[in-house]
Amino acid sequence: MFSNSVHDQLQALGTRFKEARLDRNESQQRFAARLGVSIPTLRKLEKGDPTVAIGTWVKGLWLLDRVEDLDNILVKSSLFEKWESRQVLKKRQRASRRKIR
Repeated sequence: MFSNSVHDQLQALGTRFKEARLDRNESQQRFAARLGVSIPTLRKLEKGDPTVAIGTWVKGLWLLDRVEDLDNILVKSSLFEKWESRQVLKKRQRASRRKIR
């Protein structure tokens, strides 16, 4: 489904998530209840399972006081890139149609 590097990154993210939960000394049962998911779903999240909903990840980050870390995803890396993307966006663009097989 995903390349090995993506799979490895998801596993590493899950491991960091688990470490953050343990640093707060929260059991799986308590954290899963606060997160609003079952313990098996929390285990999947902590293993980096790609089937866990993004909303679950975000709520978990919020519970860990780390939701601001999301601001670092897909950030423009330089002023030139920001300027360049605005120039491109001045002309309205649409994604090309995908053919459904």
